[in-house]
Amino acid sequence: MGRLTTHVLDTAQGRPASGVGVALFSLRPERRLIAEASTNADGRLDAPILDSDAFAPGVYELVFQAGDYFRATLSNLPDPLFVDEVVLRFGIAEADQHYHVPLLVSPWSYSTYRGS
Repeated sequence: MGRLTTHVLDTAQGRPASGVGVALFSLRPERRLIAEASTNADGRLDAPILDSDAFAPGVYELVFQAGDYFRATLSNLPDPLFVDEVVLRFGIAEADQHYHVPLLVSPWSYSTYRGS
């Protein structure tokens, strides 16, 4: 069976982003919360956020609470933040694959890719 993993890297401070809240939603047939977790000291979740029988093709969203993390770790940030809650919408096409969706984030930008 496949699995979905993620991690968060703080590109402003050059380190893993610890304590970032992450929520996973399924979008079909309607938006539904599937799981919530928080990143560990390595910026990763302690377990896949989706795996086993629950892992299925479809359209999903990962929602990262990056703004809360930056408010706790940096000072002199603008209000409102330029990057706050980061929403990544993506598709899972193959139920037997490992999908890794990392987030590289700063208070001013973010990027992602399908990792390994």
